[in-house]
Amino acid sequence: MARVCELTGKKALVGNNVSHAMNKTKRKFNVNLRTKRFYIPEEDRWITLRVSASAMKTIDKKGIYAVLKEIERKGYI
Repeated sequence: MARVCELTGKKALVGNNVSHAMNKTKRKFNVNLRTKRFYIPEEDRWITLRVSASAMKTIDKKGIYAVLKEIERKGYI
């Protein structure tokens, strides 16, 4: 399973480890993903999503139903 947020589409970025001697080696910056169950009272059901920590903050602020509608309107899902 790819490490991609199901709501925002965030995925890993690539960068460098830089030593004190300025030697550079490739590394990956992974997304902070969590598997979380959300209850949607409008539909009276639970859904399980793999979302990033920043997406969870947005859900806490706006509500799961509003976030899902916004994502749907933008055409992500």
